[in-house]
Amino acid sequence: MGGEDGAAHGIERFDGTNYNVAHNVANEKTTAGMMKVLSDMYEKPSANNKVFLMKKLFHLKMEEVMAEISETLTSSDPPFDPKTMRKTKPGLKRLFLTLTVFISFLIAFPFLLKSIEIYRAPLPFEDIDLLSTEMENHHLLFPCQFQAVFVNFDDITHVNDLGFMIHSHMRKLTSQNTSACGTCGNNFTVAVTIDSNSNCINGNGNWQCGVLNGFDNDEDFDEYLELVLDSKNKNTKVYTVVVVNRNEEEDVRVVVGKYRNAWIVGKDELEKSVEKMAEIFIKVFVNGGKEEGSIRGEFMPVGADGNVVLSFSLLNSDPHDWVYDWDFQELDEILLAPVVDALRPVANISVESQVLYHTPKSSYSYWDDTQGSYIFSTKDLPFFVNSNEWHLDMSTAAGGRSKVLHFVLYVPSAKECPLKLQLPNGEISMTNGFISPMWGGIIVWNPPACVENFQMQHLSRQKISSEDLKMISEVFMGQLRQLFGLKSESLYVGEFATSVLLTSEKGFAEWELDVLSRHHTCFNLLQCGTTLGSLSRLVQSLPRMIIMDEIGKQVKYSLEAAKLSLGNVSLGYSDASAVSSRKARALAEDAFYHPSMMSVSYYSFEHCFAVYSPFFLPVSLHVLLAVVREWKRYKVENRKYLAWKDKLE
Repeated sequence: MGGEDGAAHGIERFDGTNYNVAHNVANEKTTAGMMKVLSDMYEKPSANNKVFLMKKLFHLKMEEVMAEISETLTSSDPPFDPKTMRKTKPGLKRLFLTLTVFISFLIAFPFLLKSIEIYRAPLPFEDIDLLSTEMENHHLLFPCQFQAVFVNFDDITHVNDLGFMIHSHMRKLTSQNTSACGTCGNNFTVAVTIDSNSNCINGNGNWQCGVLNGFDNDEDFDEYLELVLDSKNKNTKVYTVVVVNRNEEEDVRVVVGKYRNAWIVGKDELEKSVEKMAEIFIKVFVNGGKEEGSIRGEFMPVGADGNVVLSFSLLNSDPHDWVYDWDFQELDEILLAPVVDALRPVANISVESQVLYHTPKSSYSYWDDTQGSYIFSTKDLPFFVNSNEWHLDMSTAAGGRSKVLHFVLYVPSAKECPLKLQLPNGEISMTNGFISPMWGGIIVWNPPACVENFQMQHLSRQKISSEDLKMISEVFMGQLRQLFGLKSESLYVGEFATSVLLTSEKGFAEWELDVLSRHHTCFNLLQCGTTLGSLSRLVQSLPRMIIMDEIGKQVKYSLEAAKLSLGNVSLGYSDASAVSSRKARALAEDAFYHPSMMSVSYYSFEHCFAVYSPFFLPVSLHVLLAVVREWKRYKVENRKYLAWKDKLE
């Protein structure tokens, strides 16, 4: 090729026949000009020329790019710092992935809590607190109705003044025991009736004037009063005291019947008669002959479930001397059947019996020549029961929280017979028996062979006679009355008079059963409120304790029974209130001592955290840290991008 050499321009040799074309290609400095020269060519370049042209175009393009870069660097744009700026918007992909994992953990957390949730039946905590507070702060008082009848008092005409006098004396006696629960307090009414030869003034009572007859026999007169007053056919229980003025009788006689009636007969001043009447109303009919006016809890031998088991045991100390048996069915008919029926509102009573052998006592006895018998004193009573040999706790009827009262008839051996109990005053006990509160009673029965010249070493089985069995049943009845907090004797010595208490074939007079029902209602409701209050505090203090539906139902029914009992109390229905209160207490005890309450399947939140944290805490911590780290990174990169945008603006 002629003319300039392409190598002089840094380009390989161009084989072209046309000098002008070659010259133009060698001298062109831009890609646009180069493309125009090529388009003006009239013949296709050869393969070597194509390579040359491609290299030429590449070099020209690189020169243009470098020129642009240098132009940019030398232009007036703001400076760029890669440590504090970035030209592109930061991506959200990494942050989105970490947040997705974290949110999935949050969504799964309620399901985890649901899987380890402890079931708790809802309990009426407000109603429980209300009942507990009411029973603790307010004494349970029954409305009582009294009736005073004055016979052959011709000089009395003002019924209202007489009623006010009786009322004031009763309030004075009531104020002496303000803390009594299960009594009447000042919630009572007194109806006064004057039945004289000249007139009949009836102050809203149910007494019929002119119906009073003779006083030959207390038992007959008691039945007659009950027939006249007709109290059995009335829902409300009215306690009546009849004062009969008899000038021909100097001595004043006070008798309390086996129903709800009492009478004062003789020549007495009106003021003294009113004092005696008020004492009978409050001290006898309301308080049951007890000075404190309320039976304490330890003298209410009834199980928490409202059941009582009377366990009768005949103990033959040494069967080598003699062996005695008894006709327990006869004892049941004489003593137990009426008692079980009479005490039905207070307790559900069941009876059982057994005969044991080789049962010596643990205490010491000594021979007394004056008494002609072996003596054991009251100091030996705590050691009398031989727990190692007396297998008394064999009851199959006493299940759960039932109470067992033991009544033991002890037959001593020939070595210590006759065996008698000496009282602290030195006298010999008439009953030859004693009681242990909340445990039962023991009678030492000396068989007839004790007083005879007994030398036979082997006797066949003998049976206690009906006469002896009747006497034994009377002593057992007195012990049962004492265990329930009532008097065993038939006299009440008061401040103003000594009253004769007629005995009932049921063992308990009607007014005594009323006393037991009222006091037992109070005791049951107090225990119910205390138990439910303890249950409420326990459940609220242990938020992960299992509360079964059965417990919730028991608490609900217990509160309903307690409210029903309180309603019956306000109406004066002592028997119905006792039954409802017994049910309320039994249900409260069943709920508190439910097996699931003491189960090991509940645990605290700390225990739950300790169990599940090794599984979930490490992973959860890493996920949380990743979210925090990615969020911080995104905020930093986003600030760089915003800083660059601010520079451009």
